[in-house]
Amino acid sequence: MTGEGQLRAETAQELDWLLAEVDAELASAYPGDRPGRQPVHTCYLPADSFRPDTAAQWGTAALGALADAGLDRDAFAQVMGLPRTLAWPVRERVIAKLASEPVEDLRLDFEDGYGSRPDAAEDADAAAAAARLAAAVAAGQAPAFTGLRRKSLTAATRHRAIGTLDIFLGELAGRGGVPAGLVLTLPKVSHDRQVHAMTLLCERLEAAHGLPAGQLRYEIQVETPQVVLGQDGAAMIARCVQAGNGRLTGLHFGTYDYSAALGIAAQYQSLDHPAADHAKNVLQLAAAGTGVRLSDGSSNVLPVGGRADVLAAWRLHAGLVRRSLERGFYQGWDLHPGQLVSRYAASYGFFLGGLDQACERLRSDAQPAGTASRLEEPATAMALAGFLRRAVDCGAVTEAEVTERTGLTGGQLAELSWPAHLRDADA
Repeated sequence: MTGEGQLRAETAQELDWLLAEVDAELASAYPGDRPGRQPVHTCYLPADSFRPDTAAQWGTAALGALADAGLDRDAFAQVMGLPRTLAWPVRERVIAKLASEPVEDLRLDFEDGYGSRPDAAEDADAAAAAARLAAAVAAGQAPAFTGLRRKSLTAATRHRAIGTLDIFLGELAGRGGVPAGLVLTLPKVSHDRQVHAMTLLCERLEAAHGLPAGQLRYEIQVETPQVVLGQDGAAMIARCVQAGNGRLTGLHFGTYDYSAALGIAAQYQSLDHPAADHAKNVLQLAAAGTGVRLSDGSSNVLPVGGRADVLAAWRLHAGLVRRSLERGFYQGWDLHPGQLVSRYAASYGFFLGGLDQACERLRSDAQPAGTASRLEEPATAMALAGFLRRAVDCGAVTEAEVTERTGLTGGQLAELSWPAHLRDADA
């Protein structure tokens, strides 16, 4: 080989050697979005109040609240922030969702929602919560996604947190095993070493209870300024993402703890405060391409009281959910059964409102070269497919509706949503 060909080969070999370490580092740190369904919300409730039929009870309560409100088409559209033409289709699908799968992700809470109780009481509640979750799984009543939030790994609550997890997982292991997809929530994170410690704790718990290595996964709650901006001025949350070492599944924003830590007055603490937006922008940058998912926080204005109070809370919540979706946060927290109405109304309105355009753009992109009316970047085509996949996953639309409009099957949609190496790894 001589001349230009030899130069190209020798230079390519040299650059391969020079960049080999970088190639491996980038492939490991940024594998891409994680395949599989992401729930639209996580519902929190005190662990001692959980019963096997809790999810169904939340659905019944939400349906009752919607019926009691007595909203006609125009009122439903106005309260939920929907075009009038979408009001009835959205309402019909929300009712079906509340009857069939009202809760997508349930978190049994031993932290703020549970409070501080004597060790003996929390030990007993941890065992009882695990037994009830096992019963719900056996009866087919458990939500698709479940998990446990226990106290933080800060010095004051560290031993209590370990004890609760040990009892809870041990009880599950003895009652049919840990449910697939169970996620542990680590609150009040302020340093990446706490994430390292959580990974070590998972390893020890797996060994102690005979669980497969790597089964235990966790999410961290972003509730402190220190985890967004470290003492040295670095983005601590990026270090936390890398410290997760494949076990970290999500970053969940804690609206009120974070806002309070910044000194924001209580009446101004909200998901749409500029300080909250800044933190979430940093989370979005840190998680991009890593496979770690994002969840927005909650609204503490609950749909309770008189009819006017309920409608005002729904209006506020629906607007915040829609705002989060528009900014790429496809998941949030719900704290009350009534919030399921506005959660699904806003989510379904978002997906149904963008359905026709997304389908048309994907259909056009699939046309032979030179015949399409719009040229989409491959990343945009992936985002369009991801939008439609999320719409199907949460029940906003059916796979048949997407196939009819795009000509793509569910499998083809998945192929467009995730690169082949990710689909293979997930399988």
